[in-house]
Amino acid sequence: MLRCCAESAQPLLILHNTETSGNYHSSIDFWKTLMPDIPVLLKSLRSHFLGGVEAVAGGVPMQQKQVVDNAPRLIDMNGGYSAGQLYVQEYRLAQPRHPYPVLLWHGGGMTGAQWESTPDGRPGWLWRLLQAGFDVFVSDAPERGRASWAMYPQVYESAPIFRSKEEAWGLFRIGPPSGYAPAGQRRHPYPSQQFPVEFFDTFAKQFVPRWLTHGEMALNAYRQLLDLAGPCIVMGHSQGGGYATVLAQEYASTVKAVVALEPTGTPAAPCAALPPQLLVWGDHFGQDDTWLRYRAQTDAYWTALRAAGQRADMLDLPATGIAGNSHFCMLDRNSDQIAELIVDWLARSLD
Repeated sequence: MLRCCAESAQPLLILHNTETSGNYHSSIDFWKTLMPDIPVLLKSLRSHFLGGVEAVAGGVPMQQKQVVDNAPRLIDMNGGYSAGQLYVQEYRLAQPRHPYPVLLWHGGGMTGAQWESTPDGRPGWLWRLLQAGFDVFVSDAPERGRASWAMYPQVYESAPIFRSKEEAWGLFRIGPPSGYAPAGQRRHPYPSQQFPVEFFDTFAKQFVPRWLTHGEMALNAYRQLLDLAGPCIVMGHSQGGGYATVLAQEYASTVKAVVALEPTGTPAAPCAALPPQLLVWGDHFGQDDTWLRYRAQTDAYWTALRAAGQRADMLDLPATGIAGNSHFCMLDRNSDQIAELIVDWLARSLD
């Protein structure tokens, strides 16, 4: 079992702070009076397809298929395709209270749906951030959700991988492998588990295929998203958190803050003049060597950020007295509490 090396990156307990920027004090007031029915007035809702390349598929046998009942036709899939594009929805408030929109980047094998609602039907962080006065961009990365994917091996070079419920149960630290059971049977999560376990099967309906060779494709699409959004805050989860830390180095003047929720794939070393960055960790890390390796890599990067004089804070939830969070803190039962801590950190970290 590996040890997590985070001794030099002490956890940060984030508290309400009244000495905040004038642009952000209203967020603190919002969280103090949070009501589930606070309305949101949008100025606009737009969608964009960004990035991608033109590809040509050849050598695909033509097939006679019945696409419509009693009307067979010849299907020829040879020809040109767009591949590698990103899909994003842009929510603009009628009266935003903050100068920078929040870009929500999902994790591996997931889509932007993870930000919209929780599996048990509560408002997700998309809605909470809109209520708090932020414009929000929610994206589906290339090959995911409405961004779509391409045939293989004619366009994509390899086949995707798929995530089973059994793998998700353990990898997302909801419970030990021995605690998983098929739908309809009793499951045994970790003690104090914050994930709404009774809605695990609903959650699993979000899973989508993922390819393991498309990192640069995704980064290219996210670059175009940053160009579109302009000065912004990037909140990334898991794979999306890793992408956020990578592109914050390249777009240091555009990205005003990074919130990395259990990121994977962080850079090896920081460059100069990076924006403030917050790292958030959940619970139950001692049960899985995979996550100890992921965390050791990320904690080493945060230590390097601090050694270079960068603003790099850590919110280790169990160390602050908040127990039981899974890999998906935005879906856990205490998601509003964690969102409040993050908004408070933004209030203290942005000019």
